[in-house]
Amino acid sequence: MTKRIFAISFIFICCCVAWTMLGATVVERTHSQDRDMQLAVGRLWGGEQVQFSPAVSRVETVLENVTRPKEGAPGETETKAEMREVWNATSATSSRIRTQVELEHRRKGLLWYPTYDIAFEGRYGIENETEKPATYDFRFRLPSQAAVFGDVELLVNGDSAEASVDGGALAHRLELEPGESAEIHVGYTSQGTGTWRYELSPTASAQEFASGARGPAGGVATIRDFALTMTTDFADVDFPPGTLSPTEKRKTGKGWSLAWDKGTLVTDAAIGMAMPQKLNPGPWVSRVTFFAPVSLFLFFFAVFVLTLLRGVRLHPMHYFFLGAAFFAFHLLLAYSVDHLSVGVALVISSVVSMGLVVSYMRLVSGLRFALVEVGGAQLVYLVGFACTFFLEGFTGLAVTLLSIATLFIVMQATGRIDWETLLARPDEPPVRRSQPAVSAS
Repeated sequence: MTKRIFAISFIFICCCVAWTMLGATVVERTHSQDRDMQLAVGRLWGGEQVQFSPAVSRVETVLENVTRPKEGAPGETETKAEMREVWNATSATSSRIRTQVELEHRRKGLLWYPTYDIAFEGRYGIENETEKPATYDFRFRLPSQAAVFGDVELLVNGDSAEASVDGGALAHRLELEPGESAEIHVGYTSQGTGTWRYELSPTASAQEFASGARGPAGGVATIRDFALTMTTDFADVDFPPGTLSPTEKRKTGKGWSLAWDKGTLVTDAAIGMAMPQKLNPGPWVSRVTFFAPVSLFLFFFAVFVLTLLRGVRLHPMHYFFLGAAFFAFHLLLAYSVDHLSVGVALVISSVVSMGLVVSYMRLVSGLRFALVEVGGAQLVYLVGFACTFFLEGFTGLAVTLLSIATLFIVMQATGRIDWETLLARPDEPPVRRSQPAVSAS
C-alpha cells in the first residue's frame, strides 16, 4: 500500500509539471497577443483618452529693453526697446461639460477590449475682470490618444470662430472690453479604449506651449463654477483611482446619468470613467490551469478513499490515465477559447474529460462505480472547481469551503478504518475483469 501511495504521488507531481508548462504557455500567448492587439486596437479605436481643461491667458504687450548681438560687429552687443507679449494665466469663469459614452467590447485573440465612442461638449465662460480692454488666449488640447476626431467645432457666443490647430490644440484669441464676457463652445466626437478622464488641471498656456510644454500645467488647480454631466449606455460603472465621485446618479434605461456639480473647487484630482471589462479568456484559463493541481489532489484523494470503502483495487497506472484525462480538460480548454466563448469551451471540455474518465473506469470497476462515485467526484472537483473562477473575488473562499467539506466527509467515512493494518497490507495486483462466456448453442 505504501508503494502504491508513493507511485500515485509521483504521477501527481508529473501532472503538476505538465500543468505548469501549459499555464506558462497560455500566459505567454496572452501577453504576446496583448502587445500586438493593443497596438492594433489603439490604431483603430485610440487609447485611454485624457481630456484636459483649457488654458486661458490674458495677453499683454509690454515694452522692454532687449540686448542682442550687434550686426556687423562681432563680439559687440546693443540694447534696443522691443515690444513683446506677456501671458498672465487666468481661468475660465464657468465650465459646463456634457459627455455621452457608448460602450462596445471587441475581442482580439484571448482578450476583450472595452472600446467606446464619446461625444464631448464643453462651454467655457471668459470674462474681462480688469478695468481696460484685454486680449485673451484660449487653448484647448484634444486628447493625444485618440485615433480620429469628428464634428470638431469651436463657437464664440454661438457663432463659428476661426481656431488654429497647433500641436493638437485648438487655439483662439478674442478681445474683451472691461466687464465683457464671452462663452466658448468646444465640441467633438472620438473613440477610445479602457478609460476616459477629464483633468481639471489645464493644459500648457500659449507661452508655455511655445517653450516646448505639451502636457498639463500640473499641481492644484482652481476651477470656478464647474459642472460635468456624463451619460452612459452601460450600467456597470466604475471610476479610476484618484478621481472624484459624482454628486448625483440617476438610472436611465440601460445606463446612468452622472453629474459632478462641484461649484468652485481647488483640487489636483480628475473626473473619469473606467469602462466595464468582460471576462478575458486568456487570464481566466491561465488561473484555472495553475490551480489545477489543487483540483486533481482533491479528486485523487476522493477516489483513493472511495476505492477503500468500496473494495475496488486501482493500480497506479489507473491513476495515471485519470490524471491524463484531467489534463485533457485543461489542454482542450486552453486552445478552444481562441475560437469559442468561455462557456461553450468549458462545456465541451467537461464533456470530453468526463467521457474519458467514465468510459475508462467502467472497464476497471463497473459502470455504477464509474458513473456515480468517480463521475460525481470529477463533476465536483474538475467542473465545479473551474466554475468557481467565474466568482470574481470569491474563488478562494469557494475552494476553501469545498476543501473543508471534502475533509469533513472523508473523516466521517474513514473514522473506523484501521489505517495501521491497511497500510501494512501488501500491494495486490489489479483484477482484470473477464468478458462473460458465450455458450455455444
